[in-house]
Amino acid sequence: MAVAAALPVPAAAAAPVPAGPAAARTADPAFDFNAPKVLATNLTVPWGLAFLPDGSALISERPSGRVLKLAPGSTTPTEVAKLTGPVSTGEGGLLGLAVSPTYEQDGYVYAYYTSSSDNRIVRFKLASPAQQEVLYSGIPKNTFHDGGRLAFGPDGKLYATVGDAGTRTNAQDKNSPSGKILRMNPDGTPPADNPFPNSRVYSLGHRNVQGVAWGNGQMYATEFGENSWDEINHIVPGGNYGWPNVEGKGGEPTYIDPLVVWQTREASPSGAAVVGDTLYAGAVGGRRLWTVPLDGKGGTSGAPTAVLSGTYGRIRTVSLAPDGSLWIMTSNRDGRGSPAATDDRVISFPKKSR
Repeated sequence: MAVAAALPVPAAAAAPVPAGPAAARTADPAFDFNAPKVLATNLTVPWGLAFLPDGSALISERPSGRVLKLAPGSTTPTEVAKLTGPVSTGEGGLLGLAVSPTYEQDGYVYAYYTSSSDNRIVRFKLASPAQQEVLYSGIPKNTFHDGGRLAFGPDGKLYATVGDAGTRTNAQDKNSPSGKILRMNPDGTPPADNPFPNSRVYSLGHRNVQGVAWGNGQMYATEFGENSWDEINHIVPGGNYGWPNVEGKGGEPTYIDPLVVWQTREASPSGAAVVGDTLYAGAVGGRRLWTVPLDGKGGTSGAPTAVLSGTYGRIRTVSLAPDGSLWIMTSNRDGRGSPAATDDRVISFPKKSR
């Protein structure tokens, strides 16, 4: 993980750098960040967040292996599964969650977790969580850079982000899952239309992607840098994003430059969501929420701006809820934060009245 400053940096001091041409406008957030609603408290490092068809949220706790369910209107999550297999060491443990697009027919929940020997992707049913189906195993693990975000894309395929697990050169090795964004069928097999034959690799040259999101048919990802630059990238099939040969904007034709870069103390961007023409990225190191205006074509249309600076501490996960509100989850009990008495929390923000 990129080294972050010990204290939050005020939004006015932040200096995000758009990586390409941009019109003179800033993000226009669709949410009222002055009207928070605390949905859950006293969680232990919540990480993954996915919604069931009935509007309930499933939340993973990284160190405990628990999957919690938060029903609409409730402020008391209930444990609906405790996975056997996750081992919490460093940044590892139970990480991303995803709900099958056909959940009402198949009942599958997907999880990415660190085991005693590897990182792996499994699926299970809430009624029988012990009966896990391993879809992909053998992903290199470490105490850092385990990636871990899962999401189904608009194409119905499952995407997974995998960190370089501390072996930097693997990010450029197409035969290694490390330092990649993976794309697979719901059963874990490589899709026939992936950019590399018989491979789950969708993009490469990543250090530690922890957020993916789609908007207007475009895919975006957040990425932890090392010592200089954190990134927002526009993801294209087969794209090479440069790590470890380039950190931030390199201007080399071999690699795809990021849309936006931040100094690492300002970001360490994790979960992401696109709503309308704005990308929202949670920052664990920067302890804020970044809003990035998009042009709808895979680029930005202005300078990013920060909200919630220092308000909730480390923001790990960001998601659009079925009711149209924006949810964030904090990660202040992960050993790197300064937890408040009620941390960790799930907080929602309503749509703005237009």
